[in-house]
Amino acid sequence: MTKKYHQHRFEVPRGAVDVIFIRHGETIAAEPGKLFPMKDGHGDPPLHERGEAQAVAVGLRLKDEHFDALYVTSLQRTHQTMAPLAAHKGMIPAEDADMREICLGDWDGGLYRIKSAEGAPEFQQAKAEQEWGHIPGAETTAQLHARVKRGLNRLLESHADQRVAFVVHGGVIGAIMSIATGCQPFAMIGASNGSIHNVVITPERYFVRSFNDCNHL
Repeated sequence: MTKKYHQHRFEVPRGAVDVIFIRHGETIAAEPGKLFPMKDGHGDPPLHERGEAQAVAVGLRLKDEHFDALYVTSLQRTHQTMAPLAAHKGMIPAEDADMREICLGDWDGGLYRIKSAEGAPEFQQAKAEQEWGHIPGAETTAQLHARVKRGLNRLLESHADQRVAFVVHGGVIGAIMSIATGCQPFAMIGASNGSIHNVVITPERYFVRSFNDCNHL
């Protein structure tokens, strides 16, 4: 009998953690002269009603999936986005502050949205050089990547051979994808609110299985 060789089928390696990253739902709009609530130096706006609907859609999409743990960041928009899925699963999310959004310094609290929409010179320089540190008082791209990498390593240490879901932020997803693939820091910035991303983390490397999945939205 002739031996047959079928195409490779991906399997999560032993010792890896299989992570479903979710970008939080859309938050309320920024308004000139009115800061978002702040938490630990970060703008902490709640979800807009569209974001609440996106959170419900995420919960319905993933409710029949197996997860060993659920995670959120320290900011309320991730808690609100995870709430429907956590209710379906009967699980309480853990919090990891290292995976919170980029610290935008003087532009945190909603001003970043206004400055970027206006095309402020600092924003244009940050975008051109892929360096968050050009925004006044913001953390640098290297600082962001360092703490996100700590968070990723902690997931691997705590959840080897497990599957977890983690609601994070758009800038953090961009950092994860840059760390995982070696692409430029801003190459994968701009994931959609409520989008789903799958990354498998091993001690040796990362496997990006999906990016910006919005089929449920």
